[in-house]
Amino acid sequence: MASTRSSWSLSPVLRRMVAMPLKDPFAFTGILIYVLFALVALFADQLAPIDPMEILFTKAGKLAANVPPGAEFPLGTTNLGRDIYAQLVYGTRSALAVGLSAAIIVSTVGTIVGLVAGYFGGATDAVLMRIADMALSLPFLPFVIVLTGFLGASTSNIVLAVALLLWPNSARVIRSQVLTLRERAYVEAARVTGASAWRILFVHIAPNILPLSFVYAAIAIGWAIITEASVSFLGFGDSGSVSWGMMLQDAFASQALSRGQYAWFVPPGICIVLIVVAGFFISRGYEEVFMPRLRGR
Repeated sequence: MASTRSSWSLSPVLRRMVAMPLKDPFAFTGILIYVLFALVALFADQLAPIDPMEILFTKAGKLAANVPPGAEFPLGTTNLGRDIYAQLVYGTRSALAVGLSAAIIVSTVGTIVGLVAGYFGGATDAVLMRIADMALSLPFLPFVIVLTGFLGASTSNIVLAVALLLWPNSARVIRSQVLTLRERAYVEAARVTGASAWRILFVHIAPNILPLSFVYAAIAIGWAIITEASVSFLGFGDSGSVSWGMMLQDAFASQALSRGQYAWFVPPGICIVLIVVAGFFISRGYEEVFMPRLRGR
């Protein structure tokens, strides 16, 4: 009986979650941006056959440094003779690797902590929320810089630093939803039939907060990518990988702005902005999934 009521209560939420991109232009635009970047990352080898770190030379044997955009090099070359277009394309892979890794960790940890704290309450809730408060009190970018400087400049350490500070945001919101859901009739029915607390938590309650987890995962992608770009721009990124932040740092160090070499730093900046905006669009569109009253505005 409890399982039947639970499944019927989730289906409208899940149906709205799947159908929302087709109804809301914000969600559709955000998902479309993510899909386009994913396709670029997947087919980077075909889109940019040149190694982004390869130093190129002209037919005359001279270093192809600061070559303006043209047919051979769509965005020109850097001061070291590297293809900017290839770096932009391959930087998509680094960006999505950082963004998706951080999003999975943030949404998973935040969801589990929010579920446990909201359902069990008491001392468990107090301890978990105090840990979340401590994480939220730390300054975001300085913490990431210090941690990556201490552990070493690598993509995995940047993801770890981002995940350590972003999970409390989703955990606190999910906890508030669980406080409401645990009092619902289908949850009480599951208790009466003898279902364990963990079964109630992950079978009857967890599916109802999936939209929240999805939204915070989308937001975490943008936050992780912009954090990686900021850290790389400051010189704490992984020197062995090509990223948009590294491109901006190289452009700044070589004074590309003063030379009017806009094709070097404008495209990666636009890509970073698009990723962040896509996360906002998705969260804006999916507000209706867990805030139905907004549809009446």
